[in-house]
Amino acid sequence: MKILGIETSCDETGVAIYDSNEGLIANLVHSQIDVHAPYGGVVPELASRDHVRKTIPLIKQLLVESGLQESDIDGVAYTRGPGLVGALLVGAAVGRSIAWAWNVPAIGIHHMEGHLLAPLLESRQPAFPFVALLVSGGHTQLVEVTSIGDYRLLGESLDDAAGEAFDKTAKLLGLPYPGGPELAKLAEQGDASRFRFPRPMTDRPGLDFSFSGLKTFALNTMQEHEPLDDQTRADIARARLREKLETELQKKGVEVLYPRPEFCTDNGAMIAFAGWQRLQAGLHDEDAGFQVTPRWPMTELEPLKAE
Repeated sequence: MKILGIETSCDETGVAIYDSNEGLIANLVHSQIDVHAPYGGVVPELASRDHVRKTIPLIKQLLVESGLQESDIDGVAYTRGPGLVGALLVGAAVGRSIAWAWNVPAIGIHHMEGHLLAPLLESRQPAFPFVALLVSGGHTQLVEVTSIGDYRLLGESLDDAAGEAFDKTAKLLGLPYPGGPELAKLAEQGDASRFRFPRPMTDRPGLDFSFSGLKTFALNTMQEHEPLDDQTRADIARARLREKLETELQKKGVEVLYPRPEFCTDNGAMIAFAGWQRLQAGLHDEDAGFQVTPRWPMTELEPLKAE
């Protein structure tokens, strides 16, 4: 079963083909960094227009590079939400139209479920049940995963997500857009012992996150050390999530698994894979129209029945 995946939730156009026998066959991503860089952040209308320009050409290129024909595709998966409504509508319109033209089933996929299942694209996969930490630009969630579709939210960000805190701190430091990768690169040169940033909400019950205080603390620290030299900027940036997570959890005997970096950003491969899981279980869009869901709790997803 070969599934075409289409991801257009924000500022990256991703398309991929996943084969249930061979695994991931092809994966292409077009980034809109150059489109949004002059504005210092994502402009929704510009994002939608760029998806309109790029989605179909990318699909054509995908078929050429994979050596497949339209008739080889058995289903289409597209991101239904959450995300920017205009961007989502582009992917949904293209996905449903292609599915109708090629006479194959289509299904709308939850963007965060795609990220959640991305580690299953790797040879070393987590075994069910497991706990997933989702850290994206707009969402930070801790999720208990019993099986595909059976999720329990353990905690989430109550204000800024971690990605937003990264980007805003990078902007305060004068780093170019997109700030997250630039901040991580700068942190490589930092001294981890110089500044001790607060850990919000650790004294409260529950597992929710708060990151807005970190941004404020970073701003206050910068103001106290103005004018900033290069080393001070690097020391403020010094905070490597994966490194810290691995170190702390290995002490507790917990195995930490990640998808490769290209599957951590928005991509069509995770949507194609999640789509295959649901299509092979008999789920698909039933009506002739389509809808997107910009705000969509992952706990509302339908669990897949065990075979």
